[in-house]
Amino acid sequence: MPYEPGSSECRVLIDCKGQVESMLLALSRIENSASVREQLLSVYNQLETLHSHYRRGSSGNKSDAAACG
Repeated sequence: MPYEPGSSECRVLIDCKGQVESMLLALSRIENSASVREQLLSVYNQLETLHSHYRRGSSGNKSDAAACG
């Protein structure tokens, strides 16, 4: 992991994104899995958007945003 997340929310989001990445990698070896991979990619992008939301400190606490990484 390139950085240590500071908030529990960021830690959860980073872990979830990693799990989706693992699923995408595993599914890439299976034929006819494109539809599932597209859905997982959409979920990954939603998680990334939510993570960006926390990194920007939209919770109102700038120290949380800095700690998120």
